[in-house]
Amino acid sequence: MLGYRVPAPDEAMLISGGKAKGNAPFRVVTGHGAFVIPFFRKAAFLTLAMCEAEVAEKCVTQQGITLNVRAVIAFKVGNDTESITAAAQRFLSEQDQMSVLTGRIFAGHLRSIIGSMTVEQIIRERQKLATEVLDGSKEEMARIGLSVDALQIQSIDDDGLGYINAMSAPHNAAIQQQAQIAQAQANQASAEAEQESQRKQAEFARQTAIVKAQYKAEVDKAQAQAAQAGPLAEAQAQREVLEMRTELAERAAELRQQELVAEVVKPAEAEAERVRILAVADAEKMKIQAEAAASHNRVALDRMLIDQLPDIVEKAALGLSSANLTVLNGADGLGQVASGLVSQGLAIFDTLRNGVAHYDEEEIAPVVGIPKDGA
Repeated sequence: MLGYRVPAPDEAMLISGGKAKGNAPFRVVTGHGAFVIPFFRKAAFLTLAMCEAEVAEKCVTQQGITLNVRAVIAFKVGNDTESITAAAQRFLSEQDQMSVLTGRIFAGHLRSIIGSMTVEQIIRERQKLATEVLDGSKEEMARIGLSVDALQIQSIDDDGLGYINAMSAPHNAAIQQQAQIAQAQANQASAEAEQESQRKQAEFARQTAIVKAQYKAEVDKAQAQAAQAGPLAEAQAQREVLEMRTELAERAAELRQQELVAEVVKPAEAEAERVRILAVADAEKMKIQAEAAASHNRVALDRMLIDQLPDIVEKAALGLSSANLTVLNGADGLGQVASGLVSQGLAIFDTLRNGVAHYDEEEIAPVVGIPKDGA
């Protein structure tokens, strides 16, 4: 847009030709743009970026010893309007002069501060030196609109005088002694480590030899076993085959025995048991029939003898009638004779009954006239 100007982020735009706030001779614009009317207004830019100044100065200490001191200062224009205004009025046309003037200011303060210190203090308290220089220059730098961010003392030497080296000699000697001791300890440790390494190498070699010997022995043993493994394995296999064949033959014999038992022995035992049962049954039947027949024939025999008893008594009486018998007591005597005849008949009956008891049916039946069928 015509007449509209915008400063860079690290710049301040100074607009002159119009009214400004306060006693400032121009208007300060940062962080945004503004209209600049051509011919009536003029815009200029002041850097707000970080700048650097170097100092290389010969300084005399409190002891009168000259030291060469090198330092670096980091500074910039302050961010507030007053600092920008002060810096612009001094450096706007020649902004490079800010580094030159800053170096001169710090060189003066550096000489002043070092002149109040000894070499030992400067060497040992370098940070204290930097802090005192910063504090001494802060007010002066602020008046010209500059602010210091850092001061770094880069080097300090006595220009070959040897004072600093002499000052550091005891420390160097102690350091050298410690270094020598450390080196000796390191050498000793290295030698011990070397000896330990050699011992381990020798032990490793010995162990390796032992392992190799053991390995060779195991290999030889394995080869010997492998050489014997073929015949042994074949013999073992044949023995196992024979054992299996024997076991199969035994199983086959057991199976055949079971088949014979099932096919021959069991049927024979069953038939023998059947015949025995039938024989026992027939014998029991014959016994029962014999007992029944004997009982039937005995009854029939007793009946027949009883039926024949009168005839027996009568024949006995007939034999008495032809005999010469005298009866003394009359009728009583005759009764006694009759009773005797009867008793004699009964005795004959018992004799016949007991005498024929041991004969079977076929022997008794023809004698006593009993039919064979028991009728």
